[in-house]
Amino acid sequence: MTTLSEKTRQSILKLQERYPEKRSALIPALHLAQTEVGYLPLDIQKEVADLFNIDPNEVNGVVTFYDMFYEKPMGKHLIHVCKNVSCMLRGADGILDQVCQKLQVAPGGTTADGEFSVIPSECLAACDRAPMMLVDDKVIGPVQEYDVERILADAKKGPGHPSPVEHTEANHA
Repeated sequence: MTTLSEKTRQSILKLQERYPEKRSALIPALHLAQTEVGYLPLDIQKEVADLFNIDPNEVNGVVTFYDMFYEKPMGKHLIHVCKNVSCMLRGADGILDQVCQKLQVAPGGTTADGEFSVIPSECLAACDRAPMMLVDDKVIGPVQEYDVERILADAKKGPGHPSPVEHTEANHA
């Protein structure tokens, strides 16, 4: 069974103090938990629910609704390929196929070495850059199939997917 460290538990409790309704801190709290563990298995979801005094099913509903939360281990680098209509009309299917072929992984999968996870995403809110990708925290687009190899090589040189919430942010009231 995986459990959160006391530092993360305290950061989540401090985060709750920043909001008039502590439930409003759930999404940043889940980011903190995911940063520590790498993903959000059910035991971690239950632990977060306990810190908020809410039903674990409510936490699971948030985790399964947003594609920024992961119920299974993910790669160091996250490659989101937009599959919404604007991107699809401009070749996103070919981009996704190219990424998966280069990494030898199926959409939604993680490479055998744990380096990359490929996530087909519904909308990444950059239609003006269609077809586009979100690589770790970088919006890239418009992307052409010949760009994929360079994009993956550049990503591999980087630090990986950063958390949008850090412990230091949670502790500043």
